Amino acid sequence: MNGDETLAILVGGGPAPGINGVIASATIEARNSGLRVLGIYEGYRHLVRGDTSHVQELEIDDVSRLHFTGGSMLRTSRTNPAKDPESLRRCVRSLTMLGVRYLITIGGDDTTFGATRIAAETKGRIGVATVPKTIDNDLPLPDNAPTFGFETARAVGSAIVENLMEDARTASRWYLAVTMGRKSGALALGICKAAGATIAVIPEEFPDGTIRLAAVVDTLVGAIVKRLASGQDHGVAVVAEGIAERIAPDELAAVTTAARDAYGHVRLADVPLGSVLRDAVRSRLTELGLDTTVVPKDIGYELRSAKPIPFDAEYTRTLGYGAVRYLLGGGSGSLIALAGGRIHPVTLNEMLDPATGRIRVRMVDVTTESYEVARKYMIRLEPHDFTEPRLSRLAAQTTLDPEAFAAQFAHLGR
Repeated sequence: MNGDETLAILVGGGPAPGINGVIASATIEARNSGLRVLGIYEGYRHLVRGDTSHVQELEIDDVSRLHFTGGSMLRTSRTNPAKDPESLRRCVRSLTMLGVRYLITIGGDDTTFGATRIAAETKGRIGVATVPKTIDNDLPLPDNAPTFGFETARAVGSAIVENLMEDARTASRWYLAVTMGRKSGALALGICKAAGATIAVIPEEFPDGTIRLAAVVDTLVGAIVKRLASGQDHGVAVVAEGIAERIAPDELAAVTTAARDAYGHVRLADVPLGSVLRDAVRSRLTELGLDTTVVPKDIGYELRSAKPIPFDAEYTRTLGYGAVRYLLGGGSGSLIALAGGRIHPVTLNEMLDPATGRIRVRMVDVTTESYEVARKYMIRLEPHDFTEPRLSRLAAQTTLDPEAFAAQFAHLGR
């Protein structure tokens, strides 16, 4: 192996537990294979400006105990290297100036998209591999494998929700816990199912297109009323933040004023979905003659840089190793996945949606038994709730008679 050949590693997008495990294992395997390793700080941010000074040469001793730590030793950014042709050219020129022969990018769909453009632009001069990470679990990996970071985020999120459930019971209140998940409700559903929360509300349960704010509010209010009918005045609803992207702007005005990132996405952290839902749910409860304390709680940033659980610590070590072996074997332009215990490169083109030209998003499949079990354990209005004597018991918790209650809420049971 030519000792002058250089492997560079960078991280893009939001943090996810396990990033350091990929950096560590890739560095160790690369150094053991005779490669020089450069860690590039803050993703593509400096490369697209032609700045090659924000790098660190990595040795095994620098990373050997890194795999069980949270965050990213190389930090991260959301800079888009393919924002325009000149940014892409400067990025490629910067990598060339650094003598990079191989590049490992660690990121989600946007980082992966940027990697596809670098691979195409360099035409094999720079071998590119992407290791997928996102706590949203929304990349279409083989065998429905999770993206690294998801399992840790679910574990940490579940612990938070368990605490909220106990506080809700103690203080006789409801929490609306809004979790990360731009498109997919996988994290919200996973947390709800693992913690045994009262209900999860995810985008996938609504037909494609715009989600009416009233439909989300009715779903939550219906759960509150049903809990009251069983003698319980408390609960925790886990809501996926991606719902905000599909609510009409005139119903969720904050979406139109929220900042956007380098890829044009609304910064959902700037959309006060929890507060909007709290106010709408309170108003609806007041109309029904109910006085219930409803408190919004965002669950997101505290998950992203958590110390990885053993699953992700082990998983990422295999992925980082696999990325190096793939590149040294002559591969380029693929995402590194794991299927059946074996490294499974997936070409980036295979993951592109022909209609959008972007990486396909994996959504929660609401037809599976996995979703069915989660749904069965939720407290929410179902078709049988609109038959007697259930209907009368539910209506009795409100100021409505059974017929009026059915008229307002029966759409939830269809």
